[in-house]
Amino acid sequence: MTTATPTFPDTIFDTRESHVRSYSRAWPAVFDTAEGSWITDRDGNRYLDFFAGAGALNYGHNNPILREALVDYLTSGRITHSLDMSTVAKGELLETFQDVILRPRGFDYKVQFPGPTGTNTVEAALKLARKVTGRESIINFTNAFHGMTLGSLSVTGNSMKRAGAGIPLVHATPMPFDNYFGGVVEDFQWFERVLDDSGSGLNRPAAVIVETVQGEGGVNVARPEWLRALADLCTRREILLIVDDVQMGCGRTGPFFSFEVAGIEPDIVTLSKSIGGYGMPLALTLFKPKLDVWGAGEHNGTFRGNNPAFVTAKVALDHYWSDDALERSTLAKGERIAARFQALVAEFPTQISTRGRGLVQGLAFTEPDLAGRVCSAAYSDGLLAETSGPEDEVVKLLPPLTITEAEIDLGLDILEAATRKAVAR
Repeated sequence: MTTATPTFPDTIFDTRESHVRSYSRAWPAVFDTAEGSWITDRDGNRYLDFFAGAGALNYGHNNPILREALVDYLTSGRITHSLDMSTVAKGELLETFQDVILRPRGFDYKVQFPGPTGTNTVEAALKLARKVTGRESIINFTNAFHGMTLGSLSVTGNSMKRAGAGIPLVHATPMPFDNYFGGVVEDFQWFERVLDDSGSGLNRPAAVIVETVQGEGGVNVARPEWLRALADLCTRREILLIVDDVQMGCGRTGPFFSFEVAGIEPDIVTLSKSIGGYGMPLALTLFKPKLDVWGAGEHNGTFRGNNPAFVTAKVALDHYWSDDALERSTLAKGERIAARFQALVAEFPTQISTRGRGLVQGLAFTEPDLAGRVCSAAYSDGLLAETSGPEDEVVKLLPPLTITEAEIDLGLDILEAATRKAVAR
């Protein structure tokens, strides 16, 4: 069966779609089909995807295992939309999440379906923390990104994104992320001091929210010992610890949860993006049972019962997380990228540096505009990669976890050539 070539003019996007769009400006192709680590535009040009839906496609585009389960569900007359009613699909997902993810790791979390997106789960986490503690203030970190709705934006660091709110963003106080001062200032020195100082003006916080790896912030990786110290500080001060695992969870850094490497157990965890498996909208808010103080309907949303996403999420967990094969593969692939990046850094030691964990890897440029040039040149040669960081100075790689080693090498060949070209200009 062939599909007719779309007849709409390319100008429809400029004339009818809002100026707010962003990715289409860097990648102006009109995309049509996708499979695994590849996307094809309507003219037949293929692009290797080192972006993976900003981390929403950890298992690749149109993963055949997940697609088969989704198609079977959709063509069998099963319920699609159910708000928070009990359904077979939801029950099967909860049981699988319990048996495959939580119990093997010794975690006992209640699961809330807050709505379909990452910012939905962050909003629910902040709201719950405030309800449990009776306090308003939230501690966030420099260069953090947690979402674009007002609550999530209040704990986000990027000044451009914050400015879009149009109103003051309050009840949040930023603290330095790991190595913010380059080792000159002891970790948490400022945080501990203002907590103890009755003249600091800091309201006693309800919670601390943190990413273990700041993706949008520039692939800033928190050390395990820093995360453990943060968790200990929160325990001693009776402050709830929220780990935002929207982008770095579901195996992006290797283990299913990105915080497993630190051996901590957050009070609240936010998941979205790849938890739906197939790129289907889904989000979970996890929290310790003692924190489940919600009244019925106190936090809700029309699209929190996305049953097709429950189906693909369950199949993804069953297929990819019943053993540690994907975790080991992800770590090995991450080391493969890191080794190539380190060799590139050795060529240009004053212009670039590298950082990352698992299959989130970054190439940071001392001249910020070089990162954009690299991504633009890579796109011209058939590779999709985005920039991140406060000045867009980092080329950030988020390939599907299912990518092959040959595809990694091909993408890195393109990226290295683009880097050499950009730096030599």
